[in-house]
Amino acid sequence: MVRTIIQKIIKKYELIGYPRLVRLNPNIPWKTRGNGALCIQVGKHGRNSKRKIGQIEDQDIFCSDTFTKELDEGDQMQLAAIVKETVDGQARIDDENTNPGYVLLLKKPDKDLYWKAVTTIVTLEEVQALLRHQQAIFEGYKNSRGLIGATAAVCWEPVDRTFELITYRPSERWGTKRRVDLPSVQQMNADCPTTFDNYDQTNHHNRIAPHSPCPILYGIRGDDPDDLMTASALVKSEPVESWILFETNQGTDDHLQRKSIAQIKPFESVIIEGSVVGTPFTIQGGHVLFTISDKTGTIPCAAYEPTKEFRTIVRGLCEGDIVEVYGGVREDPLTVNLEKLAVKHLVTSLVKTENPICPNCGKHMKSKGTNQGYKCINCSTTSKDPTVLRKPRTIAVGFYEVPICARRHLSKPLKRIINEKQSFPVNLNENGYIQR
Repeated sequence: MVRTIIQKIIKKYELIGYPRLVRLNPNIPWKTRGNGALCIQVGKHGRNSKRKIGQIEDQDIFCSDTFTKELDEGDQMQLAAIVKETVDGQARIDDENTNPGYVLLLKKPDKDLYWKAVTTIVTLEEVQALLRHQQAIFEGYKNSRGLIGATAAVCWEPVDRTFELITYRPSERWGTKRRVDLPSVQQMNADCPTTFDNYDQTNHHNRIAPHSPCPILYGIRGDDPDDLMTASALVKSEPVESWILFETNQGTDDHLQRKSIAQIKPFESVIIEGSVVGTPFTIQGGHVLFTISDKTGTIPCAAYEPTKEFRTIVRGLCEGDIVEVYGGVREDPLTVNLEKLAVKHLVTSLVKTENPICPNCGKHMKSKGTNQGYKCINCSTTSKDPTVLRKPRTIAVGFYEVPICARRHLSKPLKRIINEKQSFPVNLNENGYIQR
C-alpha cells in the first residue's frame, strides 16, 4: 500500500528521509501479526544530497535530507485524498484482523507516545484526542485501532535504528507461491555481515520471505542501507516489480524495560535479573519452564517449543544460577516468554558418587537415614557428607538467544550487540551464542 502512495505523491512532493517501518508492542493480544505501521515524511523542494531509496516500475525513487518549504493545509487535504483512495482500494477490510487507519499531521507529536506504544498499552481514545488537538486528518476503519500504530510511527525518534529493503511482486502474482532461491539467500547471508535474521541454518528456515499472500516478495534487514542493496542483488528470485528501503526500529530492543519482578505488568516486555529457583522442567508440548526470584518476588519463565534448540540452554540451568531474562509478559499465568537469556553466574553443581569411606577401616560407611549422615558399622566413626564429584555444566556464562525462526521483529540479535561492543560477553560461537 505504501508503495502505491509513494508512487502517487512523488509526482508533486518530495520524500524527506527514508520511509519508516515501525513495529509496536508485540505482546498486545489484539495486535496484527507483525504489529507494524508505515510512515513517510513529505515536503516541497527537497534540498541537500538526494539518496536512492527504491524503484517502482522502473522509476528510481529518491529522498532528500531536508526541505525548503513546509506543507500547508491545502497540501494536507490533497495528500489525504491520495491516502484515502489507496487505503479504500487496497486494504483487506474483509479480513477480521485488519483494522487499518491513517493520519496526516502537519506537526510531529511528542515522542512519548511512541515509547508508550512500543512498551505498554495505548488506548484509542487518547490517540484520537491527540489527533484532534493536533488538527490532524485521520480515519480509522472498523475498530479503528490502526490509528494507534499510525500515530506512534509518526512520533518515533530513533535512538537506535536498522533498515529493511522490501521487494514487491507484480499484482498478478499475489497469492501464488513465491520463488526465492534458497542457496542464493544462504550465500547472501554469508557474504553480507551487516545484514541479520536472513536464514536459520539449524532449522532450515528462510526468514526473508513471508508466508502470507501479501504483495511482498522478500525483505532483508540490516544496519547499512548500501549493503542491503548489494544483498538484494545477490538474491535470485522471481521478477521484482518494485523495491523500497525503510528505516526501522526492528532489532533494537526498544520494547524492553528493565524492571524488578514486583514491577512487572501483563503485556510488557522486560529485562529481569534474578536467581534460578529449582530445576527447569519440561511440560506437555515440549515447553520448558523455570522460575527466577529477586528481592521483590518470583516469576515463571518459559521457553516454548517454537524456540527449538534454545530450550537445551534453559534445561542446563541449575538452582542458584544468576541470570538475566529478556522477554514478553504473558497475562495468565503471569510468565516471561523468553527472547534472550544472559547467564551471569553458574553455581558449582555437585553430585554424590558414593558413601564416604571410613578413615579407620577403609570401608564404605552406611547411611543412617535421610539427612542423618553416615556411620561405619565396624568402628562407629561418623561422617556428615558423602563423596561428591563436581558435575560438568552443559552451559557457560554468556548470552543466548532464540533461533532466527522464533525471533521477534523488535528483538536485538546478538550479532548487533557484538557490533555495538557492549560490555557483556563478546565472542560468538558456532551455534550463534555469545560466551566468555
